[in-house]
Amino acid sequence: MSFTIEHVEFYILILVRISGFIFTAPFFSLQNVPIRVKTGLAIFLASILFYTVPYQAPEYSTVIEYAILVIKEVLAGAIMGLFANIAYHIIAFSGQIIDIEIGYSMVSELDPMTNIQITITANLYGYLVLLIMLITNMHHYFLRAIIDSFQVIGIGQVNINPNMYQLMVQFITDYFVIGFRIVLPIFAAILIVNTILGILAKIAPQMNMFVVGMQIKVTVGLIVLAMIMELIPAVADNIFNEMKKMLLESIEFLR
Repeated sequence: MSFTIEHVEFYILILVRISGFIFTAPFFSLQNVPIRVKTGLAIFLASILFYTVPYQAPEYSTVIEYAILVIKEVLAGAIMGLFANIAYHIIAFSGQIIDIEIGYSMVSELDPMTNIQITITANLYGYLVLLIMLITNMHHYFLRAIIDSFQVIGIGQVNINPNMYQLMVQFITDYFVIGFRIVLPIFAAILIVNTILGILAKIAPQMNMFVVGMQIKVTVGLIVLAMIMELIPAVADNIFNEMKKMLLESIEFLR
């Protein structure tokens, strides 16, 4: 096959969509992954897709129109990766609520996925979900999704739907529902502890409930966390389902 300037333009459009996805998608967008590795992976995938995606000559008349096509492809990849990645923030939300309940909210650590400061339990849940993502080959699903997107959305046929905000509104609802489901066991246990402490405060007002209450909350919180640790795979399953749903729906909005 002869290699012309049109093929180079076609390859660049594939490369920018893949690059936008790699730099925003879950797992691939980790801050501690070197830029060279992300760039090399994007170039490698684009080189393979160049020979598998049906060739479509980009339709443009001027350099500005081609630049618009490039921007649309970058946005398409970035939006697909971003909408799949935001479901990961449910873990941070749940972990912070748990730490507020048991008294660990004053301590924060760096989250490797989002590169922001989050609480201890949120970071623990984040690492566990990330490990489950690797064990279950969830990152392979994301690669297959971006590859299959070229069959749904052809090169140069990206349509940025202005109603995409509806997808974010729907996600906010799922964000709180899934988040509070994860928090519920800890929340119920600490609610019982607070009720008992309130009764004790009336029965024995001379007792320092602040000192006693902090120790009891931490102890009960750690015990309940240890008991519900076996539910982490179910938590990860909910997060992964939300990632899949957001990714697929974002592709539909880009058609």
